[in-house]
Amino acid sequence: MSKTLQAIRGMNDILPGQTPAWRYLESTFSKLLQSYGYSEIRLPLVEFTDIFARAIGEGTDVVDKEMYTFFDRNEESLTLRPEGTAGCVRAVLEHGLVGGGQVQKLWYMGPMFRYEKPQKGRYRQFHQIGIEVFNLPGPDIDAELIVLTARLWKQLGMADAVTLQLNSLGSGESRAIYREALVGYLTERFDQLDEDSQRRLSTNPLRILDSKNVQTQALLVEAPLLVDYLDEESRLHFDGLKARLDALGIAYEINPRLVRGLDYYGRTVFEWVTDKLGAQGTVCAGGRYDGLIGQFGGKSTPAVGFGMGIERLVLLLETLGLVPATLEPVPHAYICAFGETAELAALKLAERLRDALPGLRLLVNAGGGSFKSQFKKADKSGAGYALILGENEVMAQVVGVKPLRQEDEQQSIAWSVLAEHLADRISSTPLSTLDRGESFSRSNR
Repeated sequence: MSKTLQAIRGMNDILPGQTPAWRYLESTFSKLLQSYGYSEIRLPLVEFTDIFARAIGEGTDVVDKEMYTFFDRNEESLTLRPEGTAGCVRAVLEHGLVGGGQVQKLWYMGPMFRYEKPQKGRYRQFHQIGIEVFNLPGPDIDAELIVLTARLWKQLGMADAVTLQLNSLGSGESRAIYREALVGYLTERFDQLDEDSQRRLSTNPLRILDSKNVQTQALLVEAPLLVDYLDEESRLHFDGLKARLDALGIAYEINPRLVRGLDYYGRTVFEWVTDKLGAQGTVCAGGRYDGLIGQFGGKSTPAVGFGMGIERLVLLLETLGLVPATLEPVPHAYICAFGETAELAALKLAERLRDALPGLRLLVNAGGGSFKSQFKKADKSGAGYALILGENEVMAQVVGVKPLRQEDEQQSIAWSVLAEHLADRISSTPLSTLDRGESFSRSNR
């Protein structure tokens, strides 16, 4: 017996009933980014493995356990991208986009891949929206990224469901001093750490701060705090960020245990979290990574960015009941054709209408059927009007126009003025019943 056809575990189809919510989120976000002056960049799904190993860091869970890595026919080690920042940094360096202090405000969207245990809100193929900004060193741009996301939550109606958490990781030098103090503290309590934290103690000890193990978290209560080890420049930067958020009325919590799972972060780190999704509570995370371009051999370049998971945000919208009910636009009209001659005429007439009324949402009945069955399909489609074509209508070059959402009588309209008639009727119909998508324009009146 052949194996049942199915998708790879943790890599999901997004079905037609789900895509309107995705398009709604993606469209809302892309329009918001345009208003803030960000430009889209599109990056490869596959990069040389070394790009991620150098950027994310050896000893991280992503590099050690989660990357999909393989050798191609040239025996080159390649990896499906587990995140977007490393590839974006490679791109701006390769194409000279940040040389000479050029400011770049970039965004991207697409699938990422990590080998993790699939669960609600966490998948092996997941989709992410990311922003990366280069050559702006001050706290103003950190604040802009946070304000931008705060505006997105408002537009989506979920502002009350998310909370902003902030921390500063300081400079590489101050972080190294803190790391030494933290390792010393935890080494004395090594036997009380969970197994994962014991492993991280020698590879990535700051990630222990983010442990979900209850016993380990209890040990961390008395652990040294990173904020006590910040260098003066990082402290001033963090104070500047907080002052800007205060001035803009953006509420936040200082979370001294907040670290990022990727090694390239320094100074500002932030997360937007929710308590509506159980364990998968982070809906947006980011921060500064001023040293990353230097790690790639480029000139030291200020940089900051964030990523947000689309699946998790769609899940939050659905959980909160915030997915608009009318995302999928209904047709303006539905052509019912009876007989072969009328069917051919319907196809030609439909294209004439589309030429005359760009944006017109028009369905043509496919597969024939009785008068009654075609009318049922027209009504089920949600269309505002049924356009009726039979052999007699074709001979007379007219169309029967039957309102489906109003009590008006059917009219017989000549082909020559049909576009103008439809434009007038549809433009005067309440938006709530018909024009749920973008309105059409009249080009040939």
